[in-house]
Amino acid sequence: MRTTITLEDDVAAKLRAEVRKRKNATFKETVNEVLRMGLLVRREVVAAPKFRVRARSLGTRPGVNYDNIGELLEQMEGPAHK
Repeated sequence: MRTTITLEDDVAAKLRAEVRKRKNATFKETVNEVLRMGLLVRREVVAAPKFRVRARSLGTRPGVNYDNIGELLEQMEGPAHK
């Protein structure tokens, strides 16, 4: 099949470098081989299990006001928190 594609500069440069590595390969052969490898890898990728966040109570500290974040930071980290 013959088709026209537009390659971004970085992709074209990497393909040209790959052609130079493969001494007897043409640009066309290199593009086809790289596309085959990329498509194969995408098929073989297994989806990772979903990440779940499990909430848990961290408790509270007596004498700490959790309603004012500025005051809380001041109490926990001192005046240098800014």
